Amino acid sequence: MAKVVFTAGRVSGFRCAPDKAQAFLWDVTAPGLGLRATNAGKPAYIFQSRYQDKTVRLTIGSPDVWSIEQARTKAKDLQRLIDIGKDPRDVKRANLQAKAAKQAVDATNALTVGEVWTVYLAARKPHWGERHYHDHSVLSRAGGEVAQRGTRGRKVTIDMPLAPLLAMPLRDLTTPVIESWAATQATTRPTSARLAWRLLKAFLGWCAEQAEYAPLVAGGNAAKSKKARESLGKAGIKQDALLKEQLPVWFDAVRHIQNPVTAAYLQTLLLTGARPGEVLGLRWDDINTKWRGLTIRDKVEGTRVIPLTPFIAQLLASLPKRNEWVFSSTTADAGTLTIPRNHHTAACKVAAIDGLTLHGLRRSFKSLTEWLEIPAGVVAQIMGHKPSATAEKHYTVRPLDLLRVHHEKIEAWILEQAGVSFDSAIEPGKLRVVAG
Repeated sequence: MAKVVFTAGRVSGFRCAPDKAQAFLWDVTAPGLGLRATNAGKPAYIFQSRYQDKTVRLTIGSPDVWSIEQARTKAKDLQRLIDIGKDPRDVKRANLQAKAAKQAVDATNALTVGEVWTVYLAARKPHWGERHYHDHSVLSRAGGEVAQRGTRGRKVTIDMPLAPLLAMPLRDLTTPVIESWAATQATTRPTSARLAWRLLKAFLGWCAEQAEYAPLVAGGNAAKSKKARESLGKAGIKQDALLKEQLPVWFDAVRHIQNPVTAAYLQTLLLTGARPGEVLGLRWDDINTKWRGLTIRDKVEGTRVIPLTPFIAQLLASLPKRNEWVFSSTTADAGTLTIPRNHHTAACKVAAIDGLTLHGLRRSFKSLTEWLEIPAGVVAQIMGHKPSATAEKHYTVRPLDLLRVHHEKIEAWILEQAGVSFDSAIEPGKLRVVAG
């Protein structure tokens, strides 16, 4: 092989003859260093030598990137590997694998809380109820969106409790960071922050079970901190519920709400003891007039069937059937009523009842049944609470007709205390309720 001293002119001017597939130029200074050119591409520095009686050839790189001295140094390094009994191809392969592994580790280390949070929500969504998924989505929402309502005059939304954590690397979500976050959130919105903290603990527990994320949360669940828990405090026990004496004024105020769908929704909440979202999700297909049952989409068990009591049957039969939803709306995009907290607050103000929430109506149902000495298991089954004793879980099965006996008794008593009378014998939809 002809050898020359590589110079800038010789390297830049080297070409492959048109009648050949490739051509080589070899350097005198660095043994094994060559320049290979083809008709199809640009020249490239190469290294060629013998290893275990076989020819070894590796590409070093383009002259546009490598200087002559850099190429010579690289060729000498490769020859040195052969001299000590190493195949430079194996060394190159190992280096590439190590580089790829390092890049993978670096990429994993750079994963943000938000990136993994998105994966977490997608993985867990099939196992969660709609409300539980909604909580995760809302509490991690970033602010800055233009809004006319609920912004206290700012006209833009603010970050939700988990949003400040999403941009940081997951590996940096340490106990001190979470404790500082908890202390900050507790000063402005402790209730939502407590829920966000519980969601965060479950998220980090899930990360610890995933092989790709476990190294980032090694050392235990950073959110399980006594200091963080103490900063957020304990949730107060809710006491809002209707008293027996308040039933007349509450029913009168609610029934004077201009929107009959809203009025029916609120009365249904009280008389079924269901959760606000469960009642809002009622479809016409969920009403079984033959067997007088209501199918409730339950966040605990999936669905439960409760009695369709006479007053509720007449109340629902009077509503317009605009679409699939029982409590429909002509203005909402989803076609269903949005939870009417403002309407209820206004009605309670008219009735001079302070602090009664929509969930307080569910609490009211439970409280009012105490006057009738209804079996606790019956009330729990109607409301969708989990059984609290072994006998309830495994041995007590109450069919719909047995529940109906008690539920109709509850409804009749509440309406009697409220001064509302109606004729249950008249076909639902034909009678208008009157105050007694």
